[in-house]
Amino acid sequence: MIGKRFRGYLPVVIDVECGGFIAKTDAILEVAAVLLDMNEHGQLVRESTHFYRVVPFAGANIEEAALKFTGINPHHPLRIAYPELKVFQEMFQTIRAKVKATGCTRAILVGHNAHFDHGFINAAAERNHLKRNPFHPFSSLDTVSMAALCYGQTVLARACKAAGLEFDPSEAHTARYDAEKTADLFCLMINRWQALGGWQWPDDSSNPVEEADADG
Repeated sequence: MIGKRFRGYLPVVIDVECGGFIAKTDAILEVAAVLLDMNEHGQLVRESTHFYRVVPFAGANIEEAALKFTGINPHHPLRIAYPELKVFQEMFQTIRAKVKATGCTRAILVGHNAHFDHGFINAAAERNHLKRNPFHPFSSLDTVSMAALCYGQTVLARACKAAGLEFDPSEAHTARYDAEKTADLFCLMINRWQALGGWQWPDDSSNPVEEADADG
């Protein structure tokens, strides 16, 4: 069902917490991926969350202002973190398995300011020579744009509030929490649009999975 809804692409919600704004030079400190699926009523729902703390790559830049903003201490002695290569190998494998299980052809990244997260994901894949990146190389689904259309809000916390979703500011700016809230917001907007008649299930004569192509 999810393959038909998104023309053969599996939406995967990603949030990256990092040491700055430049994907090629700044450290990834946390990353979370939320897998989605369709329930028996054809509604998009959260399935599982995969969260990782990441050891900054050798020579990575980390801005003090970024650490103050996120509250992450990459040097905390009790912080359980893993090298980028191990993190992204495991995360990509998990996503590829879900893509296969759902009959999709590829994953598409969903994010709040998706271009930002997409840049860091692609930079990490390139840096670690990971050729089997499951995500479409440049297409993404941005909940900022969707929330601006639906609720007149672009900040995640305000968009969630406008949508009637709980949001705890004390939990914000951790990859797990922000990814799950982004996923909840994305699912809510998609499901409400469908309920309003904005999208209907195709009949069995069409096969959008086979029609999915490389250019999105």
